[in-house]
Amino acid sequence: MSDDTPQHEGLEARIATAITPALTQMGYEIVRVMVQGKERPTVQIMADRADGSLINVEDCEAISHTVSAVLDVDDPFPGEWNLEVSSAGIDRPLTRTKDWVRFASQVATVELNMPQEGRRRFRGRILSADENEVCLKLDEGGEVTLPRGNIRRAKLVLTDELIAATAQPEPEDDGEGAPKKAPKRWRPPSERN
Repeated sequence: MSDDTPQHEGLEARIATAITPALTQMGYEIVRVMVQGKERPTVQIMADRADGSLINVEDCEAISHTVSAVLDVDDPFPGEWNLEVSSAGIDRPLTRTKDWVRFASQVATVELNMPQEGRRRFRGRILSADENEVCLKLDEGGEVTLPRGNIRRAKLVLTDELIAATAQPEPEDDGEGAPKKAPKRWRPPSERN
């Protein structure tokens, strides 16, 4: 996981590999690729802007056109398929090391492939993370360190604290209705210069 890309398997890995170069060139990063359904599968692409700014509808539209073109050439499906493109959202999945680090101190839920300490599901505050493991302060008390390779899925929990931490600041008004400067995306203190 040292390249800090989401880990996919099978068809999802094939799709991620096919679309990543084009999306990277456009200034986007893949957060997650998921394929659902058998008869007429739906490909769900969750993306972020590489510069950290918020993704908008126009971004999703641009990603959709590019992914459609790439997958029409790569042709991973024998028949018809659907495409859904979205931002990762506030209660986003945690698929990359930088997401875990960025949202340290926030509450997350984690589901494991194989049980650890007799359970598969954990919920707690993110204490630390690296490419190999994640440490949580559990809601019920105590701490647990989970190997990243055993994590089936993980996501942030929507809390007031998370909403406040990810909110866009209001642009400053110069009295003429025009903002003095564009809003910036909130970054934790560890990422600020």
